[in-house]
Amino acid sequence: MFVIGNLLLALAKILHLLLTFYMWIIIARAILSWVNPDPYNPIVRFLYNVTEPVLSTIRRRVPIAFGGIDFSPLLAILAIMFLDNFLVPSLAGLALRFGV
Repeated sequence: MFVIGNLLLALAKILHLLLTFYMWIIIARAILSWVNPDPYNPIVRFLYNVTEPVLSTIRRRVPIAFGGIDFSPLLAILAIMFLDNFLVPSLAGLALRFGV
């Protein structure tokens, strides 16, 4: 059973890294929106392509925009922080129950 515990612990660590990385990508996109970046720059296109599916879903479901300010990155970061503080420790705790 320790193999399952190790697998769950590894999944928890990978999930933590992915959530942290995605949070920083959303922060980079939010900072980029303050300036007028070149839309043909590969880095800008990557940031927009990676974050737009999540942010557009949030914009459709929760239409919050005060004075032209888009709060969807903030809501996405809050959701990522919730998942990181709830799901990752839950997986790690479950891994400990399996005898890691």
